[in-house]
Parts: sequence; structure tokens; C-alpha cells
Amino acid sequence: MNKFLDDSIEVQVREAFSGMKEKVMLVLFTSKEGCVYCEDTRQLLEEVSAISPKISLEIMDLLENKDQAEHYKIDKAPGLVILAQNESETIDYGIRFYGIPAGHEFSTLIQDILMVSNQASDLDEKTREFLNRLDQPLHLQVFVTPTCPYCPPAAIMVHRMAMENPLITAEAVEASEYPDLANRFNVSGVPHTVINAGAGNVVGAVPLDHLVAEIEAAIK
Repeated sequence: MNKFLDDSIEVQVREAFSGMKEKVMLVLFTSKEGCVYCEDTRQLLEEVSAISPKISLEIMDLLENKDQAEHYKIDKAPGLVILAQNESETIDYGIRFYGIPAGHEFSTLIQDILMVSNQASDLDEKTREFLNRLDQPLHLQVFVTPTCPYCPPAAIMVHRMAMENPLITAEAVEASEYPDLANRFNVSGVPHTVINAGAGNVVGAVPLDHLVAEIEAAIK
């Protein structure tokens, strides 16, 4: 079986992971039915998790592990949950990835792992205050593709937001793997951010303050 990560990429990832603080658990939900990229996603995550002893990988079946899928609100495969692990607890920051994190989205995966390990969003104080004031659920979906160089910053931005408030769930969704979902929200280009199932939309890579303003307008 061919490896996804060649030696040079593995060296770069190992160097990046050397700065990890807390442990990270990757929970991948797969399906035996109609999931074209489940095995590839599994192999990629196995290679990534093998690079650092601070990363563990758990594989679950969407149907056989229905209770866990419902717990994490995973309804598609491949669906990835990225959890932080302290000595005494596991923390779910609401960070999700649907589809294989390949191409440009591989960098999103690596940065997400580092961010969750450090348990800090690194957002500015004004944005953090706004997000912490939210008292209602906020669901952010960023549609991406592996060939889009502008997509990783958009996906990472919403994942950073999710770290600030347990009411926030942020998903990166590989648009070509879920065309029905992309069509539902009229996604014709990426990145495309959907706020609360269409209450708001942001097309393209935008500055943080622009996204915050659109979120604020959508939840009013």
C-alpha cells in the first residue's frame, strides 16, 4: 500500500508536532456503505497519528457506533472529531471535518491538531469577548476543496471560533464529497461559509472582522 506522506512531509509534520503541549484524540467515523474516501482518510490519519505519541486515533462506524455518532453530532462519513485530552478530561471544542483532509486541507488538519493541543484559539480579545457572550447555538460550515489554496485559513478561522464557546460547532466540509449538501446551500465556489443553516453566508476568504459581522447579523 502506498503511503500518503512522503519522507520530506513526514519530517516537516514531525517538526511541527514537536511543539505539542496536551494530547489530542482523533475520532474518525467511517461507513461501509457508499463512502468512497473512508479508507483513504483512515490511512492518512493512521500515518499522521503515528508521527507523535501525543496523538491517538479511534475509528468508529457511523451505524455500528450510532450512540457515539449522535453524541458528537456526526451524520456523514468520513467525519472527523478532534478532541483535546488532559490527564483528567477529554475536551470537545466542536471542531469537525467532513471528507478527506488532503491537498491544501492537509494543512488545516495539522494546524487544527496543534491548536487543540495548545488549547488556545489565538483570536484577538475583542473577537473572543463577542464569542463568549453568545448564548445560543452557532453552527458554522465552511465548504472547501483540496485544490483551494484560500480554503485552509477560512476553515481554521471557524475552528478557532469553536474553541471559545461550547455552543459553537464549526465544520470544514469537502464540497465535492457532499454535493447534495453543497447544492442545498448554493455553493458554487469555495471557501463558502454557511452560518446557522443558511441564516447567513460568506463567500470567499474574508477577514475575521467581516465574518464576525456576518455572524452577528445572522443571529439577530
